Amino acid sequence: MEFDFSPIADNWRFFAGGLGVTVALSLISAVTSILAGLAIALLRLYGPGWLRPLLVFYIDSMRAIPVLVVLVWMYFAFPLLVGFTFAPFWAAVIALTLHIAAYAAEVIRAGIESIRPGQTRAALALGMSRAQLLRKVLLPQATIRMLPAFGSILTIAIKDTAIATVIAVPELMHRAETVAGQSYRPVEVFTAVMVAYFAILFPVTRGIDRLYHRVAHLGRS
Repeated sequence: MEFDFSPIADNWRFFAGGLGVTVALSLISAVTSILAGLAIALLRLYGPGWLRPLLVFYIDSMRAIPVLVVLVWMYFAFPLLVGFTFAPFWAAVIALTLHIAAYAAEVIRAGIESIRPGQTRAALALGMSRAQLLRKVLLPQATIRMLPAFGSILTIAIKDTAIATVIAVPELMHRAETVAGQSYRPVEVFTAVMVAYFAILFPVTRGIDRLYHRVAHLGRS
């Protein structure tokens, strides 16, 4: 079999545009997922008792339902309920956020609960409010402990963007399918896509791992 990578060279601007969409979708989804996960974790830990079963149900549901199902439901079914249609990109952002936030919430909750209770009692004894306790004592240490897990969340967010091709988000995978169908060179095109995802993910995972090893001592208590 002869390999011909000319379709990639001829369409590099097309691929670059898709890569930009992939990066944007990944970053936005990762940030919104972590922020939503933080809110869910804090409400579960410190919110009213009646809210906790609802949050647990949401977390368990999102972890039980495939992200593809959430994505398709958000784009095709949700508009029928509310009478408003999201653009494919934003439907993907919302679906990925809903799905990944469940995992982020558990990571953050575990990180906060990993801090020794004595620190909480000492901070409260010094007159700190609950907000000050979180901001000055718990979250700084917990964030460092959660760095490896946050790296995994970012990795998942990047990889899951490929699923957005099913609702025609013009990200890297969707554009690769277009070029592969037009050029009849799926081996070369999808190999290039694999290399592109590796080129994005490998520095991210290694970078977060190195950062954690540098600052891990700050999270010990």
